[in-house]
Amino acid sequence: METTGSSLQQVDLSSEDTMSFKMDLETALKECSTALDLFLNNRFADALSLLKPWKDESMYHSMGYSSILVMQAGMTFEPKDMDAAMNSLTESLQTCQRFRKKTGIMETLTNLWNRQPVENLTEEEMHAELCYAEVLLQKAALTFLDESIIGFIKGGMKIRNSYQIFKDCQALANVTKDIEKQKGTHIHFRGGVSMGIGSFNLMLSLLPSRVLRLMEFLGFSGDREMGLSELREGAASNSLRSILSTLTLLMFHLYITVILGTGEGNLAEAEALLEPYMDKFPNGALILFYTARIALLKGNFTFAQEKFLACIAAQEEWRQIHHLCSWELMWAYSFELNWREAYRYADLLCKESKWSQAVYVFQKAAILSMLPEEEVSKLGENVVELFRQVDGLRLRIAGKSIPTEKFAAKKAARYLSSDPVKLVVPALEMMYVWNGFTIVGKRPELTESILATLEKAEDELGEEKNPSEYHQDDQCVVQLLKGLCLRQLGRLVQAELCFNYVISSENNIKHDNYLVPVYHV
Repeated sequence: METTGSSLQQVDLSSEDTMSFKMDLETALKECSTALDLFLNNRFADALSLLKPWKDESMYHSMGYSSILVMQAGMTFEPKDMDAAMNSLTESLQTCQRFRKKTGIMETLTNLWNRQPVENLTEEEMHAELCYAEVLLQKAALTFLDESIIGFIKGGMKIRNSYQIFKDCQALANVTKDIEKQKGTHIHFRGGVSMGIGSFNLMLSLLPSRVLRLMEFLGFSGDREMGLSELREGAASNSLRSILSTLTLLMFHLYITVILGTGEGNLAEAEALLEPYMDKFPNGALILFYTARIALLKGNFTFAQEKFLACIAAQEEWRQIHHLCSWELMWAYSFELNWREAYRYADLLCKESKWSQAVYVFQKAAILSMLPEEEVSKLGENVVELFRQVDGLRLRIAGKSIPTEKFAAKKAARYLSSDPVKLVVPALEMMYVWNGFTIVGKRPELTESILATLEKAEDELGEEKNPSEYHQDDQCVVQLLKGLCLRQLGRLVQAELCFNYVISSENNIKHDNYLVPVYHV
């Protein structure tokens, strides 16, 4: 992507001459690169305005326009945004289809049963296949949000079709003649193939082994090392889709490996991937966000807070990016046990964001539970009523409950009775659910503070005169979290004693059945 700052200033978004010439592939790629630069500079509406005039005539303009609408829909969850994105994707598929190689009826019927790789395509037809696969994948993602099994099946079929086309494109890239590879447009094709094949392999590799074996039987591939290799190649390709490969790798290193607990994210690689974009888009919201996330994972919470706030200040057009920052700020302050500031951002999410109200309300109530009751009263909050709201706020995707919301609702259920039983350290338990102890563990002094909080809770549980039915569960939660702190502090013998307490209490645990299996993992 070779566009410069001066080229951004030359974009005439109101030109009446935009339709006076035919948009060729090379020009389309250059314009879309310019639109991408606008997007990364927080000029989201300008990027859409640049792409819109040609979205019915150019596959790349159409795909770029739809992709921005899909991102917007994914952030807002507003029905009107979802509909706009879905309609745009449908139009994009039609636009891409016009540029694909025409096939006869017999060939089409044959492909339904035994897909044959496409051959002898022009450069434009190759790009049409690639764009079609990308748009189809995005449409599948939106289809999954349909709360029905039919939506789930439709989404699955679209994903399989998209994957097969990506594989065809990979085969084309491998057999393309050297003279074709010298074309300026081919680097963008190769970069797109790396992004698609890499993303599929990486994401499928995260599935449980039984599910992965089934997916491989159905023709998918879930090779993590191949996925990472392809994405690294795509990120380094200096193509239109380099940023997509980069963002996928950043998501893997900075979120997926952390939240799923599959290992430590490669922060060194994440920083190296982000560095060229930091130089080019120093005030770009996405760049600031990932810069802050890296700092957070390093345990540099103050710097992370500064960068998240800078990300919020960088733009007002997409306020949903503010919500991403608010979520991270909530955790950054929670790691510091600054519950008042953490509450501020949890409260903001409850009021403004639609992503997961059940989790937000539970998180808000959990944080308030860590504050003195008189301070909660001054804030005008009622913790019991907040916990009672959680179950009614749960969402369903593809007909299924979201695991984190299900967990929150189960924990909040003890507040539904007329005589509610308080959760002991709910904010710290949720910190564990999101694998936050591996993050705060990089700051021994903060880990010691959390340990002191847990020891205080342990003493209070020991002094209870009329233990509730949740008493043993609460003790095990505290011991598990204590063990995690002690392990992070290198006090392994003491940590093992805590974990063994949980193991020995297995038969007495009534509600929090996740505790013992988690320890064994």
